[in-house]
Amino acid sequence: MSTLATPVLPGASSARVIPLRLPLTALQKLLLSLGAIGFDVLFWNQNVGLNVALYTLFVVVGTLVGLPAHAPQWRSTTFRATLLGTLLSAGLVVWYASGAAKLACVASLTIWLGYRNQPHLKLVAYALLTALGNLLRVVPAVLSGLLHILHISRTSSSPWGGRVRFYARLLVLPLVVLFVFHILFSMANPVYSQLSSKVLAQLGDWLTWLLSGISVPHLLFFLVGLSVTIGALVVVPFHFFADSESRFGEFVRRQRNRVASFGVRQPDFSRRTFRTLDLRKEYLAALAVFGLVNLLLLAVNAIDISWIWFGFTPGPSLDLTQFVHEGTYVLILSILVAMGIMLWFFRRNLNFYGRGLSALRWGATVWVVQNAVLVISVGLRNYYYILYSGLAYKRIGVYGFLLLTLFGLGTILLKVWQRRSAYSLVRLNGWASYVVLLLLAAGNWEVWMVRYNLQPRFRQVDLDFLLTMPPRVLPELAARQAILDGMNSIAVTSPDGYHENHVQPAEARRLVQERVAQWLVEYGPTHRQWQSWNWAEASAYTQLTGQPTAAHSPRLSPRVRF
Repeated sequence: MSTLATPVLPGASSARVIPLRLPLTALQKLLLSLGAIGFDVLFWNQNVGLNVALYTLFVVVGTLVGLPAHAPQWRSTTFRATLLGTLLSAGLVVWYASGAAKLACVASLTIWLGYRNQPHLKLVAYALLTALGNLLRVVPAVLSGLLHILHISRTSSSPWGGRVRFYARLLVLPLVVLFVFHILFSMANPVYSQLSSKVLAQLGDWLTWLLSGISVPHLLFFLVGLSVTIGALVVVPFHFFADSESRFGEFVRRQRNRVASFGVRQPDFSRRTFRTLDLRKEYLAALAVFGLVNLLLLAVNAIDISWIWFGFTPGPSLDLTQFVHEGTYVLILSILVAMGIMLWFFRRNLNFYGRGLSALRWGATVWVVQNAVLVISVGLRNYYYILYSGLAYKRIGVYGFLLLTLFGLGTILLKVWQRRSAYSLVRLNGWASYVVLLLLAAGNWEVWMVRYNLQPRFRQVDLDFLLTMPPRVLPELAARQAILDGMNSIAVTSPDGYHENHVQPAEARRLVQERVAQWLVEYGPTHRQWQSWNWAEASAYTQLTGQPTAAHSPRLSPRVRF
């Protein structure tokens, strides 16, 4: 959409602005009307599926149509990259409708709208905040403008009021004439009378349905849809985060007047002050920290390599849950603390300490490499938990986090050897987080978890965890229910939701069958409409019934028998 400038009072500073008055164009008025109505039709009393992709596509097309051919957005790499991510994540919502895909789609669209507002932004977080800031500014402005128009339309002295009265009086006579001739034709032509009665009856039914669907929650939902559409399609330049980002640089600059990074409090009879260490003392402190922690970390890594990396087998006295959970969290925390310490020492003039910089850099590099080894150890701990206990959301999340951690350690090396600034690291890691989010959205994780956890080699399973997964896992769960007969422990949650019970295989199979039958009824044509459609659930319905999603008499396919 076209960008609307914020008017400034003559002679006032740029920080003081008058309330926004947004003169919407004809295209904007049309798109806002279509968007608000479409949002209501797509999402009211519907689940997430095709509706998300359609609304995202509408916002993207509406935004691109309003962009001039010479707009700087077309030359912005971040704008094009997030546009591609938005379209990809919207397609993944239609394909899987997973939670990760929904989150990725909403986040991608919001970030892309932020780059639409300020194409020169580099930080992903700032683009997200810019889009939210634009929404908070334009929604009250547009809604207040609409209320203002409605108010002046009732004022007799206003031009809007005169225009409304003019068209009202202009239409009165044609309507009266139309009504008179309708009565005459109905009396003279019985066929016309029957047809007109049917049309009026259908119109009455439609009005009854429309009025019955109008409620306070529905009106509030419509206002939410209108607000979201306004925030997405109406753009007012929001420079706050762009101005903040402009003060940052990619590389650390030498500061002549502030050579130290931290200080020690010294007593003073008149007042308490901070006397900072000089650069040489700070260098010695950093060298000591890197040397001592490298020695300690070398011992830890040596133990992990000899214990975990080769031929690890959990003994009967080893609590695997404690070994993975507490050990993983503590090691991850130690890696984050190590990264923070290195950022602290290399944040200012220590990057330019020529006499000992090489030794300091190599000490930091060895520390980064040892932390990378520690990341591998954490990944192995997570792998052994999956190997012996099964796959879960947190285990997948740990690998995503470790992937980001390895990337973050790599950016630490860039900072050490290229004098990169913290802003540069935040920018690079922000984009890495966005890419990992898209990768997580592309996975059919729930189906893979069911396939992995229901293997004959496992003797225990958390069935309640599998039953609460999205419906697209039900064909896999139904096809593998025979494996439950070989389980020694099948855990389900008690009806009160506070206790865990263990059931027999026959009871477990019955719970699976009830879950499948319940979903087949819920997914029937009378319950699920096209707005909520997604390929994964439609495919699951076809596999379970042998019928396409339009079938009215579900039956079990020979491929999946109970």
